[in-house]
Amino acid sequence: MKQDFKFPLYVILHPFDGFWDMKYENRGRLRVAAVILFLLVLAMILQKQYAGFLVNYNDFRRLNSLSELVFVLAPLLLWCIANWSVTTLMGGEGKFRDILMATSYALVPLVLIYPPMTLFSRFMVQEETVFYYLLNTAAVFWFIGLLFVGIMTVHQYSPSKTILTIFLSVVVMGIIVFLGTLIFSMLQQIAEFVINVYREIIFRA
Repeated sequence: MKQDFKFPLYVILHPFDGFWDMKYENRGRLRVAAVILFLLVLAMILQKQYAGFLVNYNDFRRLNSLSELVFVLAPLLLWCIANWSVTTLMGGEGKFRDILMATSYALVPLVLIYPPMTLFSRFMVQEETVFYYLLNTAAVFWFIGLLFVGIMTVHQYSPSKTILTIFLSVVVMGIIVFLGTLIFSMLQQIAEFVINVYREIIFRA
């Protein structure tokens, strides 16, 4: 159990070996991925609520912890579904479980960097805020690099094919969002039509 929770630290420092071991040595754990996602949501909530006023432009009256949960989980699941759909058609070896774990493990730099930067931001002066933005940006690029290596490793793709599948996955994500919005709008209109017909029947009865 202890080794399972240490393994993500190994992955972010040795991504090629780490993601290989995650898939082919069966060292990845869904429960660990779930903990990472929970910690990321918590870190983002803390950042938006408690970051210093010099770097925090959020309206505290409108902050909602549930929306932060949706903000993290919805894109993650959408990405995993889109990438699984694309790579299934392009001969990828990774299963949905592998994609979910690789993506979650790649998020570890955000979990490690966001909380201490949130704390330090409360004591920063204006001239020091550049370090806040620099480290947060570095965490994002670290995540992107890890995600690239993770997708390449679990699917056994070349770098160029990995770039192509990531691009196609983003396109598919957009298509899914568009179709989902369209279907929701149509269902809403149908519901309104049924309600109006029901009201007409009731009023005429």
